[in-house]
Formats: sequence, structure tokens, C-alpha cells
Amino acid sequence: MEAYKKLLRENKAWASSKLGTDPEYFKRLADLQTPEFLWIGCSDSRVPANEITGTDPGEIFVHRNVANLVVNNDVNLLSVLDFAVNHLKVKHVIVCGHYGCGGIRASMSNLDYQPILNMWLRNIKDVYRLHRDKLDAIEEFEARADLLTELNVQEQVFNLAKTSIVQKAWRDNGYPHLHGWVYGLKDGIINPVFEMTANTALDPLYEYDDIQF
Repeated sequence: MEAYKKLLRENKAWASSKLGTDPEYFKRLADLQTPEFLWIGCSDSRVPANEITGTDPGEIFVHRNVANLVVNNDVNLLSVLDFAVNHLKVKHVIVCGHYGCGGIRASMSNLDYQPILNMWLRNIKDVYRLHRDKLDAIEEFEARADLLTELNVQEQVFNLAKTSIVQKAWRDNGYPHLHGWVYGLKDGIINPVFEMTANTALDPLYEYDDIQF
């Protein structure tokens, strides 16, 4: 059997099992989407947001990219953030990285990954540069990569707070709460490493006055 056909077969089995225990399951999902959470995670197939948090479809709004980055000119990410914050009214935005991330490891090398990946990975290299003294003090590569993973999550949370989308929501609603987490592939445990509550003070350079939209 071709691999993609197995996916379709398993989908039918999954749908049938859901209906077997709850005949109204899909009707409820189709009629309503009110998640409390926006999850910005890594595209890595080993980190499925719903499964590792024990949540059902409809409970988490999800965006994924390589190394869970929040880039200020990424229209894809910003459109998801705008929809989640301003229309779904999510109360929490979670940036979740994971230990053993290939994007993090690639950014720590000097290999040429060709233009597109080089451009993307440079965002992580910039995080390394900001924290170079702390990272370079760690000799063991795995430990250094783990710390960069945590620092990268922290910086992406800062990037969320720098957006006018989040700042306006903080001003008008008092949420969302921003979280930086790292998932452990070896033990399945999520490690909370950073958070920002509404109206946390930023460098004034990034704060907007009288946001209108």
C-alpha cells in the first residue's frame, strides 16, 4: 500500500471511532471554534501540539514553522496572530520550541544551506549573537544547543510583544498572556522557560503610542 493511502485509511478509522463514542463530535467542531490558545511551534513532525498537550481539535489554534520563529515581516505568522488575537480572542499565545531542534543546530554551523534556509536561519544566528558570551561559555555542544533553544523561545516571545497586534490587545483587553516553552523529545515533558503578562514593560523603542486599527 502506498504511504499516502495509509493516511486516508487511518483517517476513516479515526473519524469512525470518534462518531462511535460521540455522534455529535464533528457537528460541534463544524459549528464552533473558540480556542483559548495560539500555539506557535516548530514544524518538526515529532512535536504535535494537540497530542503532547492532551487537547482535542478546536482547543488550540496552531501555526508552525522551522524553529518556531516570530519574524516581523512574516505575513503568514502575522495573519495567524492577528486572527487569533483579534477575532478568536485567544487568552494565551505559546511559543514552543523543542530540544534537539534541527533548525537550532543548523544555525550553529557555518554550512551554506542555500539562500532561503540561510535567510531563515539567520534569525536564530541573531539570537546567538545577542547571547554570545553566555553560549560560548558552554563547551559541550548539546548543552549549548539546549540553551540556544531556550533563548530562541525567549526572543520569539519578545518579538510577539513588539507587535502592535499584541500591544493593542494588551491595552484594550488585558490579554493575551505570552508563554515560552520547550518540549523534551527524550521525555515528552514541556519545560516553561519564559512568560510575559499583559502590559509588561518593553524597551521604549518598541512601544507604540495610540495604536489605531
